[in-house]
Amino acid sequence: MSVLTPNTTVLFIGDSVTDAGRERSDPNGLGGGYPRLVAETYTRARPGDGVRFLNRGISGNRVRDLRARWQEDCLDLTPDVVSILIGINDTWRRYDSGDATSADDFARDYDHILARTTDALPARLVLVEPFLLPVTAGQHGWREDLDPKLEVVRRLAKEYAATLVPLDGLMAGAAADREATDLAADGVHPTDEGHALIARSWLEATTS
Repeated sequence: MSVLTPNTTVLFIGDSVTDAGRERSDPNGLGGGYPRLVAETYTRARPGDGVRFLNRGISGNRVRDLRARWQEDCLDLTPDVVSILIGINDTWRRYDSGDATSADDFARDYDHILARTTDALPARLVLVEPFLLPVTAGQHGWREDLDPKLEVVRRLAKEYAATLVPLDGLMAGAAADREATDLAADGVHPTDEGHALIARSWLEATTS
């Protein structure tokens, strides 16, 4: 069953991968990444559906930051579809700042925002896995921290009957026959090609 139906509002929320340089002063600004590509592709294919797309990604966010701003940036907007992509900064800050987020804390905060959403809104949930394409020797060690968080996302998707976009595996598969930097120059932030892959994967998961 398609997650997207006519005359609904879709909210994309997360970190810099979602933010993608959006203009914060414009509440309807979608940025230059996958949210814009999803909106353009869907609207071009179904111009009469009247689906509205919003972006509330903020660069640098961790799941604790989403929890802190969830009322204003999610619930107050009363979206019909809530798409969440969060987690890579929860891993990254362990390695660049010594500020780790445990898998248990990640799960607690992620579960909290999902529970608040289902209590407050009749919204459909889309959980997008964070991903990593190691492009430096040091990044290979990040899997120790990221993989348990991916398991959290997958478990919560089942518990909340959410649509899961298995992005980590999809990005790794796409990088198998090309340079990882073609998809994410620093292993984390998508290139134009990477954003296009995320948009296609999101639409395949939500419209089939």
